Amino acid sequence: MRIVTPAEVAAETQNKDLGVLVAAKFARFVNEFPRDRSVDLEQKLTTRALEELVHSRLKYRLVRRRRQEG
Repeated sequence: MRIVTPAEVAAETQNKDLGVLVAAKFARFVNEFPRDRSVDLEQKLTTRALEELVHSRLKYRLVRRRRQEG
């Protein structure tokens, strides 16, 4: 298992917290797809998401939330 450091995550995003949020959202997205149960040595989804982020294979964009009136 490869360890992804906070510095690696921060280098690809604005900061390490944003990187972890992006990777977690991607892992939840990937979890929606059916998986091949015959493969036993599959990486955890969060590990795969962090590696994709660190290797610049994960594209994201920030969307500002609208404030609710009232």
